[in-house]
Amino acid sequence: MASMSAAYSRLLPLDDDLRAVLHNEVHARPSARIRLPALVIYVAVLNAGVSREQECAHLRRLPGQQGLTLDALQANFLRLRFEGYTVKWERHTEYTRYSLVQPLPAHAVLGAAEPDVSSGLVLPPNWLRDIPGRVFAAIELAMVHGDLSTPEATMAQARRWFGERVVVASIMGNQGHSWAVTDFHLRESGFERFLVIAPPATTETRAGRISQRLLELETYRLMALRGLPVAKDLGTMLGEAEAALAGITARLENKSASEQELLDTLIGLAARIERAMAEHDYRFAATRAYAAIVDQRLEELREQPVSGTQTVGEFLQRRLSPAMATVTATAQRLSSLSARVARASALLRTRVDIATEAQNQQLLEKLTRGQELQLRLQTTVEGLSIAAISYYVVSLLVYGVKALKATGLHVDVEIATGALIPLVIWGVWRVTRRIHQKLKAGDT
Repeated sequence: MASMSAAYSRLLPLDDDLRAVLHNEVHARPSARIRLPALVIYVAVLNAGVSREQECAHLRRLPGQQGLTLDALQANFLRLRFEGYTVKWERHTEYTRYSLVQPLPAHAVLGAAEPDVSSGLVLPPNWLRDIPGRVFAAIELAMVHGDLSTPEATMAQARRWFGERVVVASIMGNQGHSWAVTDFHLRESGFERFLVIAPPATTETRAGRISQRLLELETYRLMALRGLPVAKDLGTMLGEAEAALAGITARLENKSASEQELLDTLIGLAARIERAMAEHDYRFAATRAYAAIVDQRLEELREQPVSGTQTVGEFLQRRLSPAMATVTATAQRLSSLSARVARASALLRTRVDIATEAQNQQLLEKLTRGQELQLRLQTTVEGLSIAAISYYVVSLLVYGVKALKATGLHVDVEIATGALIPLVIWGVWRVTRRIHQKLKAGDT
C-alpha cells in the first residue's frame, strides 16, 4: 500500500482539496443489506433548530454508544450495528432520518390480520418518541417472503395484512422480482405501512435497494408537497396584488393620480411581492427538486401493474401532479407579477422623466426671459451711463476752457462747451463699444 501511494504521488500532481470528498460522495449513503423477513422502522424529522450535538446525544442512548463522539457524525451518515439489528442516521439539508432494521416479529408475517409490528421493537423504550425534531414521515416497512406465482392468493394475504383496506400495488423490476403494496394510510400510531413481498431467492443487497427506493420515494413525495400549503396561502395575496397593480396601471393610463401617489403605492406593492419571493422562492425551488427525485425513484422501480389494483406510481402521480402543477403555477404567477410591477415602475419612471423635462424646459424659458429683460435693462443702464459719464467729462472740459479764458485767451465758454458735447458722447460710446468687443472676444 505504501509503495502504491508513493507511485501515485509520483505519477500525478497534488490533489484538489475537494477531490476525495467529491469522489467518495458516491459511497456516502450505501444501501443496507437486509435479510428477509425483516422490519424496517423509518422516521424522518425536520431538523430546523436541531443541532448535530442534540442528535449525537440522542444516539448515545442506544446500547453501548455512550462513547459516541460528534466527529462520527461529520459525514452526515452513520450506521450502528447491534446484535440482530442496525440503526442508521442520515442528516440532510432540511431533515434527518433514522432507520431501524430488525427481524420481522413472528406474528407479523404475510397473511396476518393487520398485525401490531411496533410491539416487537428492539429499541430502548421511548427512543423513537424522543427523537429531536418534528416528524413529517414515519413508515413501517415489512419485507416478507411470498409466492408471486399465485397473484390472487398473495394479494388477498396482502389486503388482510392491511386490514382489508384499499391498497395499491406494483410489480417491481423488469423481471418482476418483488411486489410493493401500500394503502398510504396514516394510522393512529403515526406510521404508514409498506409491504414488500419477495421470493426466497431475493438477495440481501437487492432487499436493501428496494427498501431504500421505497422509503426515499415517500420521503421526497412529502417534502415536495411542503410547497403546496405555501402556494395556497399565497393565492389570496397574489389576487389582491394583481388587482392593485391593475388599478395602478389604470390610474397611470388615465393620469388620474399624481406621480408621487402612484410611486408610493407601487413601491408598497413591489415590497410585498419581493418579500413573498424572498420568503418562498427557496421552498418552490426545493419542491421542484424533490418532485424530480420522486419521478426518478418511480422510474427506478420499473413498475408493472398487479391485476385489479393501481400501481404505486399511478396513484402518486394522479395526486402529486396536480399539487406540483399548483406550486409551479403559483411560482410562475409570483415571478410574472414581479416582472409586471417592474414594467409598471418603468412606465411611471418614464412619465416622471417626461414631467421633469417639461418642468426643466419651463424653467429654462423663464431664465431666458429673465436674461433678455436683464439685457434690456443693462442696455438702458449703459445708455444712461454714457450720458452720465459724458456729463462729467464735459464738466471737466468746461473747467479747462474757463481756465484758458482766465489766461487771456479769447474763448467763448458756451460755444466751446456745445462743441465738446457731441465729441465727448461719441468718445464715451466708442470706448464702451471697444470694451464690449473685448469681452465678447474673451468669451469665445
